[in-house]
Amino acid sequence: MNSNWKGIVFDMDNTLLRSSIDFNAMKWAIYTFLVDHRVLPQGLSMDTHTTSTVIAEAMQTGHMTDELSRRMWDIAKQHEIKGMAGAELEDGALELIRHLHGSLHLSIVTNNARDAALTALEENGIASYFDLIVGREQMGSLKPAPDGYLRVLEFFAHTTPSQWLSVGDAWVDGKASECAGIPFIAYRGDISKMNRMGVQPLADIQDIRDVMAFVQ
Repeated sequence: MNSNWKGIVFDMDNTLLRSSIDFNAMKWAIYTFLVDHRVLPQGLSMDTHTTSTVIAEAMQTGHMTDELSRRMWDIAKQHEIKGMAGAELEDGALELIRHLHGSLHLSIVTNNARDAALTALEENGIASYFDLIVGREQMGSLKPAPDGYLRVLEFFAHTTPSQWLSVGDAWVDGKASECAGIPFIAYRGDISKMNRMGVQPLADIQDIRDVMAFVQ
C-alpha cells in the first residue's frame, strides 16, 4: 500500500450501497412543500438543483421555522427509509473494503440521516469497517458544500487533504470533495454533468474495485 495515502472517503448511495431512493421524487416533494409554504418561489430550475441545494436555498431565505424544518426533513427521511429498505452492496464493495481495512482510514460522508445510513450499513455487514460515518446531522450544510469532508479532515487531524481520496457517483460528491481539497474519483458518474458543474474527477471508474489501483 502506498504510504502517501492515508484515507478514503466514500459516498454511500449508489457507491457502496445499491440504493433505490428516488432522489428526483424526493427533490420535487420537498420543493413542492417549500413552495406551498411560501418559503421558495415557483419556477426554480430543477435541472441543476438537487435535494440538498433546494434545502440550502430554503435555509438562506430566513423563512424556515423549526416546525417547517422538521416537516421538510421528515419528507426526506420517508424517501430514504423507503429507498434503503433491503438495499444491497454494490458489486465488489465488500471485497474493496476488506482489502483496504487496516491499511487506510475509511470514512463515509452521506447526505442521508446517520441512523438510516448506519442501519443499512449494519444490515450489509460493513459498518464496522469504517472509522467515521458522517451523516447530515454532523454537517452545517449538505453536499455540495464541503462540510462533511472537512469534518473528516478535522477528525483525522494528523492528515492533509492531499493524502485522501474521495469516491462517489454524483457531482455533489465531487464538488464537496474538491472544495475540501480532496481528489475525487467518479464511480459510474455522469462526467459531462460533473464537468458542467465545475467538477474535474481524477478518474472515472466503472468497477468499485478499481479504487485499489490508485492506492497500491
